[in-house]
Amino acid sequence: MQVVTGLFLAMYYDPSILYAFSSIMYINSEIYYGWLIRCLHANGASFFFLCVYLHMFRGLYYGSFLYPRQLL
Repeated sequence: MQVVTGLFLAMYYDPSILYAFSSIMYINSEIYYGWLIRCLHANGASFFFLCVYLHMFRGLYYGSFLYPRQLL
């Protein structure tokens, strides 16, 4: 989902200092469902980091970094 929405946003985004904000406004207002694509991309990135943090804390909780690794 991140790749597809990212490619779609990259087609319309202009990273220059003068036009970055206006390109975001163009995506939100002129592109059909552009606001939805931006929301999906932003929420997908947040969900990815949530999964990374949960995976990291699970490893700390179970002590999977310790040597014997009996619970794994």
